[in-house]
Amino acid sequence: MSEAPNAQLPKSVDPNRLAEQNTTLEGIIPLAGLVRFSEAVPGLPEGSECHVKLSFFMDSERRRLVSGEVSAPVILECQRCMNNMQTTLESRFDLGLVLNDEQAQRLPKALEPFPMEDYNADLWAMVEDELLLVLPPFPLHERQDCPASKELEALEPQQATEKPEAKKREDNPFSVLAGLKNTKH
Repeated sequence: MSEAPNAQLPKSVDPNRLAEQNTTLEGIIPLAGLVRFSEAVPGLPEGSECHVKLSFFMDSERRRLVSGEVSAPVILECQRCMNNMQTTLESRFDLGLVLNDEQAQRLPKALEPFPMEDYNADLWAMVEDELLLVLPPFPLHERQDCPASKELEALEPQQATEKPEAKKREDNPFSVLAGLKNTKH
């Protein structure tokens, strides 16, 4: 069972059945439908969608796992120039589907737990959590693309024309001792 890449993903699925059938779901989620994420970013491009690929499977210990990839366009505020910048958030993740804290604690460290309720998993919440985790704490334009780059260059001291080695010898506090060592008494 695999969905067309441009179909909207369902909000809720039975991950146990999908894992037993080794199913991959591909589709989109309208970003406007992810309320927590929409509130966390300064803006979203008109009609923007998150592209999602989720592979459900079982490992050798019969744990239900999800391996996923998400990609979403967003508008963030550059912390250098304070202007909006459009970028794409991307994430790859591996989750263990769990019903309770005990199952979550038994997962290998490489897996993050994702709680199911009554054997249903909220795919939209799963994707929203991953997008929130990959939001950069200090988004920045590339330096050469940032409108503030000229102001930054004006504030930075000019490159010294001296070689760094010569500067290091001047600033060495032990250079006086080295001079005493080489003089004869």
